[in-house]
Amino acid sequence: MISALRYGRRKIGTPLLVVWDRLNAHRSRATLGFIAAHRQDDAVAYLPAYAPELNPEEQCNALVKRAMANALPGSVADLHRLARRELSRLKHRPEMIVSFFRHAGLSVAGLP
Repeated sequence: MISALRYGRRKIGTPLLVVWDRLNAHRSRATLGFIAAHRQDDAVAYLPAYAPELNPEEQCNALVKRAMANALPGSVADLHRLARRELSRLKHRPEMIVSFFRHAGLSVAGLP
């Protein structure tokens, strides 16, 4: 988790908004320590323990699955490439990401 946070901070170069579920790795001592050390820069929000309808990631995954419903990858590598392509398309549709949060009844300050 910490390497993903470091990568995100380095790659994006702006403060992060991290929205996590209650996975144990997201709540480990090391991760919580890293978050505490960067609290002034980044914002972290936790989703309810188990409520897929309140998890914007579930909406994102469903969109990607629908886009790939008729795909016929020739290998696992092709499947990974197709999934990455569909997820990458979302980067160009921030309004869609915001709609996932709104669908879950969540509000994130600073989003359109």
